[in-house]
This record gives sequence, C-alpha cells and structure tokens, in this order.
Amino acid sequence: MIDKLEFFLALAREKHFGKAAEACNVSQPTLSASIKQLEEQLGVLLVKRGSRFQGLTPEGERVLDWARRIVGDARAMRMEINAARHGLHGRLRIAAIPTALPMVRELSVAFNALHPGVSFTVLSRASDEILELVDNLEIDVGITYLANEPLGRVASLPLYEERYMFVTASPELFAGRETVTWKEASATPLCLLTPDMQNRRIINHYFEEVGVEARPVLESDSMIALVSHVLAGAWSSILPARVVDIFNAAGTIRALPLTQPDAIQTIGVVAEEREPRTPVIDALLKCASVVAGKLL
Repeated sequence: MIDKLEFFLALAREKHFGKAAEACNVSQPTLSASIKQLEEQLGVLLVKRGSRFQGLTPEGERVLDWARRIVGDARAMRMEINAARHGLHGRLRIAAIPTALPMVRELSVAFNALHPGVSFTVLSRASDEILELVDNLEIDVGITYLANEPLGRVASLPLYEERYMFVTASPELFAGRETVTWKEASATPLCLLTPDMQNRRIINHYFEEVGVEARPVLESDSMIALVSHVLAGAWSSILPARVVDIFNAAGTIRALPLTQPDAIQTIGVVAEEREPRTPVIDALLKCASVVAGKLL
C-alpha cells in the first residue's frame, strides 16, 4: 500500500504518467497498474481517465491528503528506527527564497557540526513553491517569509529579520546621505526580483504606501544577476541588509538604509505540521532555534 501511495503522490505532483514513473524509477505500465490497484483497493476512482492525465477526481483529492499523511508517517518511522541504530544520516532537503540563500549557511554549518552524517541539498524557490514542496513531501524544510502572506498548514520558527537597503555602486548618487526614502529610491533605475517573488511583492507594497510605483529597468529571479548589474555602476537595487553584507565583502557597493516607511520582514523555517516529525527535521528545528537566538 505504501508503495502505491508513493506512486500516487508522484502522479499528483508531476501531473503526467510518464514523468511520475520516471521520478519513481519504474516503468509507466508499472505505475499505471499500481494506481489502478490502489483504486480497486479503495473502491473509488482516483484519476480522471483519458489519453493523458486530466486531474484527480474529488475522491482522489481526499485520498491525496491521506496519502501525504500516511507516506510522511511511514518515512518518519523508517528514519527514526535508522537514527536510533546508526545516528542521524542521510540528506536534508532545504528550499529557500532567493533573499535567504546567503543565510542558509548559518543553519547548515551549525547543523553539520552537530550531525556530520547528514548532507544537504539547497534549492532556490519562490515562497509559494516552497509551501507546495513542503506539502508534497519533496523537501524537508523551507526558509521563507513568515508574516507577509498566508503559510497554510505548516509549523514555523522565526530565524532572523530582513531589513532593506538601497544599494548602488555610484559614489555620486545620494552622496553624503545616511538614509534614502522609498520614494527617492523609486525615482532611480532599479534592478529588482521578478513579480512572482514575494520579496518583489513586499517591495511593491512599500512603494505603494508612499504613492509611487516600481518601474525597474531589469527584473531577474537571481540575486547574483541583480548584484552584478549594480556593480556595473549604472543601476541600483533594493536588497536585504544581510544579502548586502555577503556581496559587499570587497566594499565595492554603497548601502543606505531605506526609511519612510521603516521596513522589517521576519524570515523563518517552515516544515510540515505533523507529530512525530522525522528525526532530521526535529533536529534541524532545534538547531534553528539556537541559530535564531544569535540572529534575531
């Protein structure tokens, strides 16, 4: 049953029989037969039939919720038994919003010092994608905004606060100033993250508060792309202070705090809301609590 539910989760995630089979390392006929057997066992149709995947039936949507719980519990049980015998081992999957990527090291390095048998996969994803990945059991934890948009059914732990800076490589722009207002920043040529990123929606909100609109000359989903264009000298950007600290080790860009309004967003760790959690997620949340005590 667990294997069939794993196949069903993959199909719901991939929305394609062939891709789901590939993700599960089985043939498409094997996956299709397993889904059919699961339907027969449960006595309901789970998938809308056609020449290709057409979605889940209403019953399939309900089974999907149960499948996530059952598969998640089964994985947690296996990991807990293995950890009791051999200590924490395996791979911890983390997805972080682009602005939080430089801060992942604070958590991963601290965790590795405590549990050297665990390795890491770190992905860059938008905030809504992170919640979907947590829900689908595709990642163990996410690092995202906690208070700006609804999180849904997740456990959360504040990690640090994000404050915003106007950054430029030009020595003349706002020369002699210690701060820049959001309204003043809006009048400069800006490089910003793309509108699908929550950071951009937050920035747009602060601009709207002062009656202006962001009209960037460049948009990207990469923080490196934004910083590289700022370093070229002609354009500026708005970046979190901790990101500026990482990229400005050589002192090649100027960073001025943004005011009117003062802007602070809480970044934190999110994980599936379940008890008991897998040992590695439980250990990570405990480590995150210690790290947060140093960052907040």
